[in-house]
Amino acid sequence: MQIALFQPDIPQNTGTILRLCACLDVTAHIIEPAGFPVSDRHFRRAGMDYLDQVTIMRHDSWPKFEQWRNDKGYRLILFTTKGASSYLDYRYTAADILLFGRESAGVPEAVVAAADARLVIPIKSGLRSLNVAMAAAMALGEALRQTGSAI
Repeated sequence: MQIALFQPDIPQNTGTILRLCACLDVTAHIIEPAGFPVSDRHFRRAGMDYLDQVTIMRHDSWPKFEQWRNDKGYRLILFTTKGASSYLDYRYTAADILLFGRESAGVPEAVVAAADARLVIPIKSGLRSLNVAMAAAMALGEALRQTGSAI
């Protein structure tokens, strides 16, 4: 199980997700361009001293990430407010990459089209979305529970 962040633009959320990955021993992918430098103090503060404990793979672009993913044979599971299926009803495998979009804009259609599944975390009607770090924690928790991969 792995997590990928598509062009993240809020350093605190990225740092929090990387801390989550460190604690649960999950590889994290950052698909560039990110909206902040990795030296950003908010990013470092949110990740605390956990950033040295997480495996981070940086991909220069979406096409380079897709080439890498296809070469490895991983499934891509996109979490989106426009998903048709609940994340609780999906059957995860250890070869899944859970993808979360840019906080301000989500992902472009090319990314949506490339996903093997598009899932939603159901929330109360009339509200837009959960914080991306919260969504990543919920999704990763369910995926690890199902696959028995949790530490």
